[in-house]
Amino acid sequence: MSYCAIPHSLSRSAALSIFQAGIKAADPYLAISHCLRSDDQGITLRLNLEDASQIRTGHWSKIQLIALGKAACAMSKAAQEIIPAHLLATPSLAVTNYENVTKVPQTKVMGAGHPLPDQNGYHAALCCAKLLSHAQKHELVLVLVSGGGSALIPYPVDAITLPDKIATTDLLLSCSATINQINCVRKHLSKLKGGGFTRLAAPADIHAFILSDVVGDDLSSIASGPTLPDPSTYSDAIAIFNTYGVWDLVPDKVRQHLEQGKLGKCPETPKADDIIFKNSTQTLIGSNTISVKAAFNAAEQLGYQTQVYDAHLCGEARTVAETWVLAAKQLSHSGMNHTLALVAGGETTVSLKGTGRGGRNQEMALAFALAAKQHDLTGNWTFLSGGTDGRDGPTDAAGGIVDQDSLSRMIKANLDPLALLNNNDSYTALQSSQDLLMTGATGTNVADLQLLLLHPTVIPTIL
Repeated sequence: MSYCAIPHSLSRSAALSIFQAGIKAADPYLAISHCLRSDDQGITLRLNLEDASQIRTGHWSKIQLIALGKAACAMSKAAQEIIPAHLLATPSLAVTNYENVTKVPQTKVMGAGHPLPDQNGYHAALCCAKLLSHAQKHELVLVLVSGGGSALIPYPVDAITLPDKIATTDLLLSCSATINQINCVRKHLSKLKGGGFTRLAAPADIHAFILSDVVGDDLSSIASGPTLPDPSTYSDAIAIFNTYGVWDLVPDKVRQHLEQGKLGKCPETPKADDIIFKNSTQTLIGSNTISVKAAFNAAEQLGYQTQVYDAHLCGEARTVAETWVLAAKQLSHSGMNHTLALVAGGETTVSLKGTGRGGRNQEMALAFALAAKQHDLTGNWTFLSGGTDGRDGPTDAAGGIVDQDSLSRMIKANLDPLALLNNNDSYTALQSSQDLLMTGATGTNVADLQLLLLHPTVIPTIL
């Protein structure tokens, strides 16, 4: 018996393969095809992925199709190939981020800003509202929802302006508010979110196929729940700003609107007992949980002993990275004599204090490399953190993939990785070490995936 080290290139290749398996599991085209059927009995909507008996069937006179989010084009294409042409109102509407804009037959595809709303998104929101308000009884409004939908269709209430809403979103992003918190505020500033689609579409029937980018899969939070009841209140929205100590920085008109709502002088978002939801249903067709499971299976198939490190990973990216390093060190000190894969999914946050570029996944990857050096994580390791949509923050990278030599490559490029981390400039650091995770737009979005591959310094090889 002799011993050999695992080449870094093989470990990185394995990490990329496992990450891609997670993305494939969230393929929106396949997900729609699995849940929508058309035959002589009419249109059948599957309501539960795990229970094929839970279905909704109808003979609707017309089907209005709206897709919104980063997977809008793929979802719309799949639905149009299943629904008979004579039932489908044309053109359908698909609203997505600019990177994912593709041509879809019989569909008006509109690109819009993300993560910050823009004027194109406002025009797209107006188109959504017009289509919804024209829906009739005995028709079905089929809404295809994926991550990013909130930012893509800004339709502010009359009391505030689009610039007010953009500034509010920017403020929440900069203070590391969670996606659920951001969406709570968005719902109370919007005509479309928090059940707004269902309110406008009544008395037509409505169903949503939902691809979740929210940890825990709270359907009312995904794309700010355009077709679902909203359990949150104006008071909840105000409390979020106070939690982060930024209430005084909120635009005046937004602050006034929320205060008026708290006093009952503005209508609340519709709640679960509202009659408008009588003919409203939904199906969760894909999620981070499903992608984590797919990544887990892919790692096992490659021969790794695999564990789920955390299926709901959240918190400050650099803090989460250091905690993970400490857990990995403990494993390596326990006499590990086999290759190990730790898989996680979720969505971390970043507190912006510097002026650099990067996103939560790049920051987590850089922070992991620094913490690994600080805590002397031994052995051969590869750490990957990436967004399943292929875009991390305002950059062209999906995230980062680092190993025990990443810091050396950065230093060789005459850069200070710790200084770059403190300036929130993980993009520059990872670019210098060729550790950016570049996938391009994936056409889906189910939050983030993380993966740590641990190899003993040497492994036995039978000759």
